[in-house]
Amino acid sequence: MIRIVIIVFLIAIIFYTISTYNRFQVLKNGAEATLGQIKVALKKRLDMISQLVNTVKSHAKFEKETFEKVAALRSGITKAETPEEISEIEKETRKLMGVINVAVESYPELKTSSIVLELTQAIQDMENEIARHRYTYNNIVQEMNTKIDMFPSNLVASMFGFKKLSYLEFGEDINKTPDTTW
Repeated sequence: MIRIVIIVFLIAIIFYTISTYNRFQVLKNGAEATLGQIKVALKKRLDMISQLVNTVKSHAKFEKETFEKVAALRSGITKAETPEEISEIEKETRKLMGVINVAVESYPELKTSSIVLELTQAIQDMENEIARHRYTYNNIVQEMNTKIDMFPSNLVASMFGFKKLSYLEFGEDINKTPDTTW
């Protein structure tokens, strides 16, 4: 009878270890996939900002630095791998939108241009998509980090080398949507 209890106990431990390991893998892959979706959305937003700059440049004088900044951010998003690098690109993009907003505000005809209005609406939509992906990513990170902290899943995490993930934080500016109204 004791052998049967020991065998059932070992089978339960093996089953728990396998299922916990698989859950960690699902969370890790989910975090990586969501981070990839955020990068794609950020790149799309930068593409739209680039189109907006090209539309507005016929009316407003942009410094060469603005064009170079858009190009650098677009290139940087493909190289970004950590949440911290992505957060920095997000922060720089918000600053860039501020520069564009100032330029558009100076030209009343731009405020009513259908192309400018469509592009700003598309940028707003992309902002919402980024926020949804960020929310999903941070929920995955929270579950993964909680499992790593809790017993007995922390034993499985340390046995297979799973580490805590960093949250994707966009700083204080994330609480307000980039101003694309004029």
